[in-house]
Parts: sequence; C-alpha cells; structure tokens
Amino acid sequence: MFLSDFRKEFYEVIVAQRVLLLVASDVDALCACKILQALFQCDHVQYTLVPVSGWQELETAFLEHKDQFQYFVLINCGANVDLLEILQPEEDTFFFICDTHRPINVVNVYNETQIKLLVKQDDDFEIPAYDDIFRDEEEDEDDSGNESDGSEPSGKRKRFEEVKSCYLSKHFFPPFRREILFDYEQYEYHGTSSAMVMFDLAWIMSKDLNDMLWWAIVGLTDQWVQDKITQMKYVTDIGTLQRHVSRHNHRNEDEENSLSIDCMRIAFEYDLRLALYQHWSLFESLCNTCYTSASLKLWSVQGQKRLQEFFADMGLPLKQVKQKFNSMDISLKENLQEMIEESASKFGMKNLRVQTFSIHFGFKNKFLASDIVYATASLMENIEKDEPGADNFIKALDSLSRSNLDKLHQGLELAKKQLRATQQTVASCICTNLVISQGPFLYCYLMEGTPDVKLFSKPVSLCLLSKYLLKSFVCSTKNKRCKLLPLIVAAPMDVEQGTVIMVGIPPETESSDKKNFFGRAFEKAAESTNSRTLHNHFDMSSNLRLGISAVVSCTNKSFIILVIELKMEDRSKFLDALISLLS
Repeated sequence: MFLSDFRKEFYEVIVAQRVLLLVASDVDALCACKILQALFQCDHVQYTLVPVSGWQELETAFLEHKDQFQYFVLINCGANVDLLEILQPEEDTFFFICDTHRPINVVNVYNETQIKLLVKQDDDFEIPAYDDIFRDEEEDEDDSGNESDGSEPSGKRKRFEEVKSCYLSKHFFPPFRREILFDYEQYEYHGTSSAMVMFDLAWIMSKDLNDMLWWAIVGLTDQWVQDKITQMKYVTDIGTLQRHVSRHNHRNEDEENSLSIDCMRIAFEYDLRLALYQHWSLFESLCNTCYTSASLKLWSVQGQKRLQEFFADMGLPLKQVKQKFNSMDISLKENLQEMIEESASKFGMKNLRVQTFSIHFGFKNKFLASDIVYATASLMENIEKDEPGADNFIKALDSLSRSNLDKLHQGLELAKKQLRATQQTVASCICTNLVISQGPFLYCYLMEGTPDVKLFSKPVSLCLLSKYLLKSFVCSTKNKRCKLLPLIVAAPMDVEQGTVIMVGIPPETESSDKKNFFGRAFEKAAESTNSRTLHNHFDMSSNLRLGISAVVSCTNKSFIILVIELKMEDRSKFLDALISLLS
C-alpha cells in the first residue's frame, strides 16, 4: 500500500517502537540510512541496523530477528517482490519499504495491512488497476448483493488473498491477466533516490539539516554515476535539491569571512565530469575517466598522441598536468574548466561539464558529490583485506560522516586503484579483441588469471567495467550494427565453488530510458536449460515469474544493468539459450 503522509503513517508509527533496519549495499541506500539514523537519534528511536547484499541475506536477517521486532524498515530492497510470500511473517509484522527498484510488485501495492510503501507519488508507476488483476465476474455479482451489509473491506481482503494465490501460480492465473502483468513487469528500472525520499521526510518534519541534504545529493549522484536514471530525471532532481541548497547555505559576505574550521557548506557547481580530478592529477583523471578515455581511444598509440595534442591545444605543460591537481599553478587553474571545455569540443567531447554539487569542510577539504560516490562504493566492495561484507558496509557508512575524513580519503585511494584497473582491463579487452558479437548482443569473458580479475567479482565493480568497456568498444569498432548492441560481461566469482558473475548493460545510446529486459531473459534462459543460477541481487525481482513465453528483442529497448550468478559449467548452454531467446 502506498503511504500518502509519511510523517503520520510511517514516522509517528515507528517512533515509539523498536525497529529493524534492513539496508541494501549501495551508496543511495547508505545515504538514506544516514538520514534515517539522524532522525532516529534526534527522537531517541531504538533500532538495529543489518546490511543485506541480496535476497538470501534478507531472508536470513528476517528469520534471525523476527521474534524480537514487529516493525521492519527496508531500504532499496523488497519492493519488486511479493515480500510476504518470501518471508512468511506473522500477521502482526509490518514492513515499511523505501526502494528505488521498479516495477513495484502488485501484491505489495494492494496489500493494505502489512506492506507500507514509501515512494514518491509523482513517479510514473503505470500500475494495473486492482479490478484488472484481482477481481472477477463472480466478485462483481457478490458486490451487488452485499452493498448494504458493510462487509466490503473484509470481503475484498479475503478475495485478494484467494486471487493472490492464483497470481503465484502460472497454471491458474487467467491468460488475459498474465498479459496485463507481463506488460507491467517486463522492464526493470529505478525510481526516485531513496535518500531524496528520506530527506523529504525530514524536511516535512522541519528536521532537515545540511548533512541530510548532502546525503540526499550523494544518493542522487550515485544513481547518475551508476547510470540508473535518465539525464532528464537527474536534471529535474538536481533542480529540486538546488532549492534546498540555497535555503540551507545562504550566507552574506560577513558570515563568509567568519567561517569556522569545522563548518560545512554546500554549493551548486557546473563542473567537469572527470573522475576524482581534484584529488588526483589532471593527466591520470583524463586517462581513467570513461568518457575521455573512450573518446580519445587511449588504448592505442594514436590515442596517446591525441592526448598530447589535447594538452597542447589547451597550452598545459605535461609537467603541470602530471602533478597533483592541488599543486598546479594557480594561474593555470583559474580558467581551467573553460579551457578544457573549449578544447574538448574540438576533439569530439561536447558534454564534458555536468550539473552537480560540491561540499566544503572547513577551509581545506572540498569534494564533489561524485567523489563521495566513488570513494564510498570502493570501500563497500574493498577486497584488499578480505574482510566480511558487513565490516566494509560499516566503513562505507562511516565515510559519509564529516568526522571520518580519514576513511573518506582511504576510499578515494581505493577508487583510484579501481579506476586504473578498470581502464587497463578495458584496454586489454579492446586490443585483444575479447569483445565478440553473439548475434543479439556483445559478449566478453574475463578469464581466470586476468590482472585484477578478483576486483571484478563484485557487482558494482563489474558493472563499472562493463559500462566503460561498451563505451570504448563502440568508439573503436567500425561495425554500425555492433554499435547498437547491448553487452554481457562475465567474470569468475568464486573459483572454489566454480561460479561466475554475469552482468547485462544497455546499448550505448543517448536516448536510453534506463529500462531493461535482461531480468526476464536471464531467468527464461536459466529455466529452459536448467542452468544453476542465483538471482540473488536486488535488481532481479526474484524468481516469482508468470512463465510467459513472449520475448521481444533486447535491442528494441534499453535497460539498466542486471546481475546474475551462474555455475561455470552451465555458462555455454546458458548463453546459447540467451542467443536463441533474444534473436
């Protein structure tokens, strides 16, 4: 059930209760969690935080805590599955779900007792009407005979439970309703950032702080960096947040001169889309940013020559661009953005600046929102110390606090290593022709023994590599058809268990609507070949599908990144089925 008044129907309900927070392992979820934690601390709400990286961990966490808690808050998980069917909770258990994953499961939408959805009402849901899914002719006759007995709410609930059981079985659900649900569920995408939703709650209650606003900005930026939302959606939400930034950070000149060393100030920026360039050298940032590396084709000798020409066109000496950005001559940095943008347009890079926000901590520390996203994501998927996922989650969560700048700087260093490894792997794949056309999609497999292959056993890291690889391949190939194809990348996940992790990403087009079909295609291919797969990631809406055989070509629509885990020996037959399915 959608909640219309978050303050009354959500916060005032749980403020006097013990709450279990189940938070997904993504940066937007962490930011939403930080905002909610700040509100809980303000009102002394008792809560327990449990990080969950997939459906298995979510089920395990619920089973371990269901006897101690009655109220559960789920962040970026749970909306796109029938949660009650999966968890089988008691009737006095209640779930409040703040999740960006779409489409929302229709059973969650029409459950009026235990499922409470905290989502922006201005998102375009296109949810089928209740009568189209759950009502039949016999119910209409019953309604006409019982209009005056006042039993409609309980009768409707009873019928809902009866028809819901049919919904879960493809054998009994009427074909015309399966078609309606197919149209609704076939594409997966993302809605408004959960961090923005939580900030709206804080704002409604007049408890919003500058820290909360920054976390909302980072949550939105994570969606943009991970390519989960359209450019139009990003710009719209940036405009919404910009009004709050003006309200929270308005200072006159006297106040500016009296800023303390521990102050915090957020500012709107129209900045360069160069990864971590203010904490790196300009040379390294240009070489390891996807957009510039692919546009200049830096994996080739000719590309390296073009890079030298690019710096020469700007009049920037190599000695300057190869040292840390903070150490560059001030005279060169004064008009640097305009110089880079002007020269970039000559080299075919026309969109090198983007609307974003920056934050100042005291006098010295300045970060762009994208810097925080890269650092936090790298901490969360850090493999250097082989620590448990929960420990990495807590470190990433702590790095979002301004009192933990040391952890943030640690995350920035990890992010630099990841970006270098990503670009080196992309260059290797392009130069050795590892990206091959399989008909309806492109395919690349990172073999065991590939440098840094362990790094790409994590979903966010592999998705980042896949996005960079497709962009670079499109820039390098002369085959016009291949330029319009999506890409599937596979990498070893656990050598001892013999598993691989596989991701699917959209074609490289500017008009992408960020919707996907790979979720259904992956599940259908696994089902038809009896492949041993694990749909454990929250981007996959579990395996509760309706078994519809109709499939459309994946080149007709764009789609968000989808992740699946697969047994190594099943990889070939799974791919063969996928080719047949999408051809």
